[in-house]
Parts: sequence; C-alpha cells; structure tokens
Amino acid sequence: MKSIGGLMLLLGLGSFVLHYMNMEFKLLMWVDNWGPTVGTAIRVGLIVVGGLLWFVGNKREKAAPAT
Repeated sequence: MKSIGGLMLLLGLGSFVLHYMNMEFKLLMWVDNWGPTVGTAIRVGLIVVGGLLWFVGNKREKAAPAT
C-alpha cells in the first residue's frame, strides 16, 4: 500500500507541476479531457489519496512485528 500511495503521490505532484509548464506525463494526459477544472481536481485527488495510502502503509509497516 505504501509503494502504490507513493507512486500516486509522486505522479499527482509531478502532473500538477508539469501542467503549469505546458507539459504532461503520457500516463496522465487524459485528465484534462473534461476541462482544466476537472483535471486539477483529479490531480489533487491523486495527491490526497496517494498521501493517505502512503501514510497508512507507513504506519502499518512500523506497527508490524519484525520477523
């Protein structure tokens, strides 16, 4: 869960920055199909959900007993 969350967080932040430089990740070119407002909402959603998944995964990793 931590790695997927980290990837989502990284892609969301990178896409957010690249969008304002008139560039985009090829994987996320579809987010602006419904307009710039929806595209920004999708990017923010990726950042929030990715951050939450990373945080929860990190917490579980620390709480798991070492074997």
